[in-house]
Amino acid sequence: MEALLAIGTRKGLFIARSSGGGPFEVDPVRFSTIGVHSVAIDTRGETPRLLAGIEYGHFGPSVMWSDDLGQTWQEAATPPVAFPERTGASLARVWQLQPSPTEPGVVWAGAEPASLWRSEDGGKTYSLVEGLWDHPTRPEWQPGGGGLCLHTVIPHPTDPRRIAVAASAVGFFRSSDGGASWEPANRNIRAPFLPEGAQYPEFGQCVHKVAQHPAKPERLYLQHHFGVYRSDDFGGSWTDIGSELPSDFGFPITVHPSDPDTVYVFPLHADMDRTPVGHRYNVFRSDDGGAEWKSLGDGLPDGPVHSTVLRDALVASEAGVFFGTRDGEVYRSENAGLSWTLIARHLPDVLTVRAAVL
Repeated sequence: MEALLAIGTRKGLFIARSSGGGPFEVDPVRFSTIGVHSVAIDTRGETPRLLAGIEYGHFGPSVMWSDDLGQTWQEAATPPVAFPERTGASLARVWQLQPSPTEPGVVWAGAEPASLWRSEDGGKTYSLVEGLWDHPTRPEWQPGGGGLCLHTVIPHPTDPRRIAVAASAVGFFRSSDGGASWEPANRNIRAPFLPEGAQYPEFGQCVHKVAQHPAKPERLYLQHHFGVYRSDDFGGSWTDIGSELPSDFGFPITVHPSDPDTVYVFPLHADMDRTPVGHRYNVFRSDDGGAEWKSLGDGLPDGPVHSTVLRDALVASEAGVFFGTRDGEVYRSENAGLSWTLIARHLPDVLTVRAAVL
């Protein structure tokens, strides 16, 4: 058994490997000095495929793929994600790469400006999902602090017609017809940054991340700009589950790979003080769908620490629970967060982590 960890950073991609349950060893950097904002490990085929959304700087963003676990990489002959001329838009970044659980060869991509893309060749080339791009609310969409980014794609694990996305600062949208039409699904999510009396809008929510467990696909967990929420009807309505946390501001949220009631978050002090609560790295876990939370920091630095964890830099997988920080440290827990070990340090700013057992 081999566990693979992909670490996308501001200046390159790092692949870490563990064989037979041993320690992770980090390979030399790939795409050195190039930003890697999204990574996927596609294990659906006989040969695993790695996908990386990169930002070339002067040459712009692109998507690369590797069929030999990151040793060599390929790129489509033409730009793989390119807006149709009629949109007048140009690609700023690929924020998310998500293989479809129900359609072989299909990979979804979320991008900036907020848009959804579909690949039918395993993630080599993509076409714009025009139903979302042409949504009548689009003229009113506003960017969050990180831009107008579609950062979360949630394809339903059993029904290919159902798919949901989240964008900042647009909100949560879902489709029941394969992406032809979309509806905002933000009921009961409070936007405290809006004026009094307008804090529960139909859209305009600053959603930071959404997570789903395939065993209970109607169950979703959402980290908002202020607030942690759960939905039990695929976003039809939301319930606040963050009141027992020391802070309900944060970016990442992830679900245990075998238990849909176990969810992890990484709280920060506030939007104007984006440092860990108590200036300590602490992952908070709930084992009952958000009713109660416990702090998990054994093995992490005593502090004070002032770095943070971004929306895609915390992941729970069969290989363990992992998070990476903006000061270049990566930690792993082999026991669902009860204790942590350091995998890497002195990396560039960690943007995303993804893990899989091969």
